[in-house]
Amino acid sequence: MMDGPRSDVGRWGGNPWQPPSTPSPEPEPEPDRRSRGGGRSFWARCCGCCSCRNEVDDDRRPEPSGSRRPDSSRGSDSPRRPGSGGSAVNAAGDGTIREGMLVVTGVDLLSSRSDQNRREHHTDEFEYEELILRRGQPFRMVLFLSRPYESSDRITLELFIGNNPEVGKGTHVVIPVGKGGSGGWKAQVTKADGQNLNLRVHTSPNAIIGKFQFTVRTQSEAGEFQLPLDPRNEIYILFNAWCPEDIVYVEHEDWRQEYVLNESGRIYYGTEAQIGERTWNYGQFDHGVLDACLYILDRRGMPYGGRGDPVSVSRVISAMVNSLDDNGVLIGNWSGDYSRGTNPSAWVGSVEILLSYLRTGSSVPYGQCWVFAGVTTTVLRCLGLATRTVTNFNSAHDTDTSLTMDIYFDENMKPLEHLNHDSVWNFHVWNDCWMKRPDLPSGFNGWQVVDATPQETSSGIFCCGPCSVESIKNGLVYMKYDTPFIFAQVNSDKVYWQRQDDGSFKIVYVEEKAIGTLIVTKAINSNMREDITHLYKHPEGSEAERKAVETAAAHGSKPNVYATRDSAEDVAMQVEAQDAVMGQDLSVSVLLTNRSSSRRTVKLHLYLSVTFYTGVTGTIFKETKKEVVLAPGASDRVAMPVAYKEYRPHLVDQGAMLLNVSGHVKESGQVLAKQHTFRLRTPDLSLTLLGAAVVGQECEVQIVFKNPLPVTLTNVVFRLEGSGLQRSKILNVGDIGGNETVTLRQTFVPVRPGPRQLIASLDSPQLSQVHGVIQVDVAPAPGGGGFLNAREDSHSGETIPMASRGGA
Repeated sequence: MMDGPRSDVGRWGGNPWQPPSTPSPEPEPEPDRRSRGGGRSFWARCCGCCSCRNEVDDDRRPEPSGSRRPDSSRGSDSPRRPGSGGSAVNAAGDGTIREGMLVVTGVDLLSSRSDQNRREHHTDEFEYEELILRRGQPFRMVLFLSRPYESSDRITLELFIGNNPEVGKGTHVVIPVGKGGSGGWKAQVTKADGQNLNLRVHTSPNAIIGKFQFTVRTQSEAGEFQLPLDPRNEIYILFNAWCPEDIVYVEHEDWRQEYVLNESGRIYYGTEAQIGERTWNYGQFDHGVLDACLYILDRRGMPYGGRGDPVSVSRVISAMVNSLDDNGVLIGNWSGDYSRGTNPSAWVGSVEILLSYLRTGSSVPYGQCWVFAGVTTTVLRCLGLATRTVTNFNSAHDTDTSLTMDIYFDENMKPLEHLNHDSVWNFHVWNDCWMKRPDLPSGFNGWQVVDATPQETSSGIFCCGPCSVESIKNGLVYMKYDTPFIFAQVNSDKVYWQRQDDGSFKIVYVEEKAIGTLIVTKAINSNMREDITHLYKHPEGSEAERKAVETAAAHGSKPNVYATRDSAEDVAMQVEAQDAVMGQDLSVSVLLTNRSSSRRTVKLHLYLSVTFYTGVTGTIFKETKKEVVLAPGASDRVAMPVAYKEYRPHLVDQGAMLLNVSGHVKESGQVLAKQHTFRLRTPDLSLTLLGAAVVGQECEVQIVFKNPLPVTLTNVVFRLEGSGLQRSKILNVGDIGGNETVTLRQTFVPVRPGPRQLIASLDSPQLSQVHGVIQVDVAPAPGGGGFLNAREDSHSGETIPMASRGGA
C-alpha cells in the first residue's frame, strides 16, 4: 500500500497544471473570439465524424475580430461582401447613391427580448439585445427603404459566418426575397407600407449554428446597393429542439422546458446508499455565456461547415470543456491540493467558469466530473441541444479495454494496489444529449452520452461521445463513439483475482451487480431524482443483461475471462454502514449468513482506508480479523467501530471511506470478497429570503452555517450565484471556530422575473462539499418592465467581507 493518498491525477487528469509558457493573448471584450492555435487542426486529430475531415478547410480558422475585407476573388454566385461600417456601397463600390436606386436606409430585426421573434424562438431569456434564432423556424424583420418597393426591384438577404464564406459550405447564405432559397432558406414580403417592407424569413433546419453577419442587397434599374455590415444587425442561430425537421428535435414540450430552457438543476453525488445532491446554476442565458460557447468552438478552429451537425459539435464540446490537449475550459485536478485555483466542490455554477475562459482565454482551475458535466450541460443547452446531467453510482474506469473491473489480491486477500489500475468511482457524472444519429444504423437515435471528464483518450484526444445509450444497453461496443469505455462504466463485472503460491493469478470471485448500480438524473418539472438505470442496462441478472455483458466482453482484451470461474457460494455476506456524519464516531459491520445445511467456519478480514471518490485509496488505517462459526441457517455480525480521532488525520476530498472485506470458508473453500464505500455527510447551508424579490429592486438573503467539526475552519470562502438574480459573488469569511455558527446577510438585485434559484457554497481546507439553495420567485418591475440590463448589474468577482457571526 501507499504511505498516503495517491496525489497523482493519473489516468484521468494528466499532470498537475502548470501555467502555459506563452500566455494566450486576451481576446476583445465583446464581439468575435477567434482561434489562436496553429499547426494541425484539432478536428483533423480528433473527430472522424466531420464530413470535412479529409479537406483542407479554409474556413476552419476564423479571422481575427474586427472589420472584414471584401473578397473580390469570389465568383458571381458569391456576391461581394460589403465592408463593416462606412457609407453604403453600390455595384461599382464607390459609394455613389444614384437617383432611383433602392437604398436600404435601416433594418429592424425585431430583436428585443420582448419582441415576437425572441418569444416565438424561445430565446427571450437570453440577456442579449441581438437577434437570437433557433434554426428551421421563421422570423420577421422590417426593411426601411429610400422609396416604396416596386415589383421590378430585387432584394436579397445575405448571411456570412467565418473568414471565407462560401455558399457551398453554408457559410454564405443567399436568400432572394420572394423566391425559394437553398436548403430551406426563403423570404417573403408580408406587408409593403410606403417605404417600410415587412419580411418573413424562413431559416434552414440544417443551418450552421453561430453568429452571422447580415446584409441586404438590392437591384433596380438604377443600380445595385449593398447595406454595410453593422454589429447591431448580427444574428445568432442555434439548434432547434422545437423544429421537427431539425435532427435535435424533441417531441415533448415538458422535455424541452426542462432540458433546453431550465437554467438550474440538481447534480447527484456520494454513494448509492448515501446519495447527496447539489443545485447547479447552468446559467445558459446569462450575458456573455452564448459568446463563450461559440468561442469554445472557435478556439480549436472547428470548421464552420461542420457546425450544423450536433454529433460533431457535441464531440468537440466533450474535448474542449477539459483543458488537456487543447487548453480547453477547465483544468482537472484530483490531487486534493487546490491552492492555485478553486476547489471543484466550491463552484455553484458554470457562468463564472465560462466567462473567465472567454475573458482571459486561459483554462480555469479546477474541475472534477460534476463540474465538467455541469459546464457541458450549460454549453449544449445554450447552443440549443436538449441536455441533462447524469450520475452513475459505482462507475467503473476500465484502463485496459478488458470490459471488466479487475481487482488483484495477495495470497491473504489483501489488495495489491500496485496492480489495481482499474478503479471504481463512487460516482461519476456525465451528460445525455438528445439527437438523431444519421451516422449510425437505425435504432440508435435519442439519448447520447457525452463525457467531458478526461479519463482516457479517444482517437488520441481526451474526448468521449456522443455514444448512443441504446448501444450501451445492448453491449454493442463496436458502435461509435467510445461505446466500450462507457459500457464498462455502467455494466462491467467486478473480477477478483488472487495470487497463487506459484505467482500466477486465479479468479476467485465475480461480482456481477457491483457496477452501474444506479443511474440518475433530475426529474422533469421537479427537484426529485429520476432513476434512468433501465435506459442504460437491462434488469441485472436477466438473460438480456447477461447477453449484453458477454457480447461486450467478447470484444474486449480478455474475451475468455468467464471460462475460468469457480462457484461455491453457500455463505452470503452483506456490508452495513450507519449514516455517518463528518466529525462524529461511526461503525461498519459485516453480516454473514450460512445458507447451507452444514456448519461453516469463516475467516474474515476487514481493511478500512480513506478514498477519493475516483476510487484512488489511501493507506489502510484500521483492520480487523475474526473467525466466525455459523450453524446451519444461522447469521452473525462482525462490527468495526471507528472513532473520529482515528479517521480525521486521513480525510481526503468528500470524506469517503473504502471497506475491503475478504474471507475464506474453511469447509467449502468459498472465497468471500467485497468492496464497500460510504461517505461522511456534511451539513447544508440554510438560506432565508428577507423580503419580496422584484426586478430592479434590492433584496436580501440570510445564510446560516454551523461548523460540524470540533476544529477551526480556516480561510473559509462562501460563493453566491443565481441566474437572473446574482452574478457570482465571493465572500471571504476567514476562520470559523469549532462547532461555531455564523450568519451572513447579502443583498442582490434581480434582473429577470419568474422562479429563480439562488445557490450558495462553502469551502475551506478542513471542510468542503457544503452548499444550499433557495427558490426565489421574482416579480416584474413596477410598471410592467420585464428585464433589467444584466451587464450593468453584474457583481462577478466581487469580494465581500463577512457580515456577522452568531453564537456557538
